[in-house]
Amino acid sequence: MTFIDSKPHYAILDGLRGVAALLVVWYHVFEGFQFAGNKPIIDFINHGYLAVDFFFILSGFVIGYAYDDRLGKSLTIGGFFRRRLIRLHPMVVMGALIGVVSFLLTGMERWDDSHSTLLLTFVAFLWSCLMIPALPGMPREVRGNGEMFPLNGPCWSLFFEYIGNILYALVIHRLSTRALSWLSVLLCCALTWFAVTNQSGYGSIGVGWTIDTTNVLGGTLRMLCPFTLGVLMSRVFKPIKNVRGAFWTCAILLLVFFHVPYIDGGELLCFNGIFEVVCIICVFPVIVWIAASGKTTDNVSQRFCRFLGDISFPLYVVHYPLMYAFYMWLIKNKLYTFAETWPLALATVASSICIAWLCLKLYDEPVRKWLGNCHTH
Repeated sequence: MTFIDSKPHYAILDGLRGVAALLVVWYHVFEGFQFAGNKPIIDFINHGYLAVDFFFILSGFVIGYAYDDRLGKSLTIGGFFRRRLIRLHPMVVMGALIGVVSFLLTGMERWDDSHSTLLLTFVAFLWSCLMIPALPGMPREVRGNGEMFPLNGPCWSLFFEYIGNILYALVIHRLSTRALSWLSVLLCCALTWFAVTNQSGYGSIGVGWTIDTTNVLGGTLRMLCPFTLGVLMSRVFKPIKNVRGAFWTCAILLLVFFHVPYIDGGELLCFNGIFEVVCIICVFPVIVWIAASGKTTDNVSQRFCRFLGDISFPLYVVHYPLMYAFYMWLIKNKLYTFAETWPLALATVASSICIAWLCLKLYDEPVRKWLGNCHTH
């Protein structure tokens, strides 16, 4: 373990965050074939969107572990917000920048084959930098697909992450462990109701990316339920003894559960929704607990987990602008399978990883270091 702020750092959790980010990229490749073929479900890695829920439980666990005993004491709420902004926002801006470049290079083409204007694209870029979402149909919703952040769709989850951080600082960290337990139970019940009764209308909780009643409710529950579970786990966590191969065990579990096909059926109760809430409420907490109990045992595994952890957030932020161009190519050429497109699909994944690493080393780390130094001085 390495030490940050005098607390041991969970290297395996970092590694799993990187694994989940890679699986998100992989999932979005196959999402493109769904769009191009106008299919109701994704053929492969169908449950890859659950990586977002896994990110939320990881975030709650790590934030609770790092700040529960400090916030309001040795660290002010303002100091907490500054730390979180320094950690997250530089890459938010870079993601918006890469998003606008991708949109310009593809001729500012919207989903309906019409074209946006340069002025509206610039406005969308500015609002994306400020993390202010667009309403469906607004002029600055330039792609015309209803996304909160049309230049970089996955930023919807960062929007909810910011809300979770604000609620943590103002409310959640003040709750007793007992009160937090009751809150977690209520949120688990609410998420279960949402998923099992198919409130989304299409047998999945893959919601939150646009602003309407269902997506706002679903996105809020998807964030709050695993986030509060993660904070609660950080308070009651006691490591399991003699855990071996924790990283590989947990990585394989994520790989298996994300690749489970869509589970059809269920008139009164949505079978796919049951699977989703079992993953979020039962499986993901177990994975986090096992991972937090394990340790990296050599320099190679420690460096591997550190690399995955370092690249995870940049990769999540920068990959989707490349996917937009990939999707456009699929649709225009009427290509519907991985077998037809695997060279470009793999090139898109590899390019996303390379760009993420370059952004990390040449931009994110230097900017965060500079901002941290400015604050201390």
